[in-house]
Amino acid sequence: MTRTALYPGSFDPVTNGHIDILRHALDLADRVVVAIGVHPGKVPMFSFEERVAMIGEVARAAFGADDAARLEVVAFDDLVIETARRQGAAFLVRGLRDGTDLDYEMQMAGMNRSLAPEVQTVFLPASPEVRHITATLVRQIAKMGGDVRHFVPAHVADCLARRLAEKS
Repeated sequence: MTRTALYPGSFDPVTNGHIDILRHALDLADRVVVAIGVHPGKVPMFSFEERVAMIGEVARAAFGADDAARLEVVAFDDLVIETARRQGAAFLVRGLRDGTDLDYEMQMAGMNRSLAPEVQTVFLPASPEVRHITATLVRQIAKMGGDVRHFVPAHVADCLARRLAEKS
């Protein structure tokens, strides 16, 4: 039986923090589905297809071909728990950076548990060296001309630089 984990988020862009949580999720599951939330009212920096490509490239570099092959990327625009069911996920993976994340994620885990008792939520603490990283801050720093190479894989930093150059 294949144990599937669902790791939902925006991944706009994928950060070293995301990679850290993915590494831990791969230790727990046979298959990890990265579920990218796509919402019509939001305009992300990168399209769904661009985020899929970035995650694939970064996963191959960070984990190697065999572990990267255990990752799948899907889009979702409904309840994350419904996506988990469609993907056959036994559990949701949620990264925690601090107590604020824990408070919010505990509420979400409770609601999801009420909606789908068969799907567990697993909290994975971010490693200390990436605990401070958020995609929102990465986008802000990049837009203001700052160096984001400490926060994202090199490939993603290059994608950010190209995207911002296009907008100039």
